[in-house]
Amino acid sequence: MSDASKPSPTHVHPLRVYWEDTDASGVVYHANYLKWFERARTEWLRALGYSQDKLMAEVGIAFTVASIDILYRRPARLDDQVEVHTSIAELKNVSLTFSQVLRRSDAPDEVLAKASVRVACVDAKTFMPKRIPALGW
Repeated sequence: MSDASKPSPTHVHPLRVYWEDTDASGVVYHANYLKWFERARTEWLRALGYSQDKLMAEVGIAFTVASIDILYRRPARLDDQVEVHTSIAELKNVSLTFSQVLRRSDAPDEVLAKASVRVACVDAKTFMPKRIPALGW
């Protein structure tokens, strides 16, 4: 596979901020953004008809995070309804870079956080790099 020549469609994953997501001031704890971005990438994959366990068992691959860069711009707060927008920014032979943006559902132009996440495709048994198969993205 070579670099993607056209942008991928954006997948939107809705979430609500619960008490367990926040610190004592009602602001989302920074590490929870990582969980939300991970969850959104998994749901993006599921929307394409794949689950992580199916890819491991049937295709023999797994995806592992190689790097992540997060910019926190504005706080998400208790009871906010938010959305993670996920798209592929770059597609290479054995890696894939996602662009992920967290926004409030009622203020879609306001960016709360954004991430660039590079994942590597690896053999599910050996965890050695493996070419990304044609999966329709």
